[in-house]
Amino acid sequence: MEKYYMLNNNMQIPEIGFGTYKVNPEENKRIFKLALEAGYRYFDTASFYENEEALGEVLKESGIPREELFIASKVWKTEMGYEETKKALERSLERLQMDYLDLYLIHWPIPSADCKDWKQLDIETWKAMEELQKEGKIKAIGLSNFLPHHIENILQNCTIKPVVDQLELHPGYMQEAAVNYCQENGIAVQAWSPVARGRIFDNKFLLALAEKYQVSVASICLQYLRQRNILIIPKASHLERMKENLRESGFELEREEMQKITSMPQCGWGGGHPDPELENYNK
Repeated sequence: MEKYYMLNNNMQIPEIGFGTYKVNPEENKRIFKLALEAGYRYFDTASFYENEEALGEVLKESGIPREELFIASKVWKTEMGYEETKKALERSLERLQMDYLDLYLIHWPIPSADCKDWKQLDIETWKAMEELQKEGKIKAIGLSNFLPHHIENILQNCTIKPVVDQLELHPGYMQEAAVNYCQENGIAVQAWSPVARGRIFDNKFLLALAEKYQVSVASICLQYLRQRNILIIPKASHLERMKENLRESGFELEREEMQKITSMPQCGWGGGHPDPELENYNK
């Protein structure tokens, strides 16, 4: 993992991390060990994933020095607020058997459809995270699933700027408004579900590109995101696929191909929207 990206706080983050969402609970330790074997040193987890404890045990048993690892976690919807966020971090650190996190994110901007005062809740959560960073328990703080109007609320009320916004991003669902806003404001963009969990593997255009470059559709998706200067967090359960996701692609998509991928009709969406009122607008 030699390629890094410089965040707005002058901290380096690996371009690619290992996603741990929905890793089979019965196999999570085996999969985490395989990821280490493949070369991953950046692991993205969350309290909601219920795998922090297993990840912490595997990392401790590996003997890899803490400074060689990059660990990110997230505060869940039910853990938001000033006091609760501080307690949530302590629980995550305890489960991970660590003294600090490299990156801590607010998982979602709005905890529920009936939450009317989400702006104040986000501000209180962010304030707690700022204090935790100043205490040395977090090296960097950021956001997950935040759209421009959610981010604006943070930027207008923060003393520490978010370093990253983690979004569902892949061909067919690129959230251009959020990507452009973040990149214009110096916030790194990070893609979760960068291959749409396989939902776009039968797309004829992507299949044609895969045949042209003699790679998988997954490799086309990851290369597209790399060329957009977007950090990626793929997930895999097999060693060879882990290695494939991690290594350099060996090809570059042409300008017109990039434009066509960007212009693809929406497809492969995971189904969760940061604004409940928008997700249910047409129902």
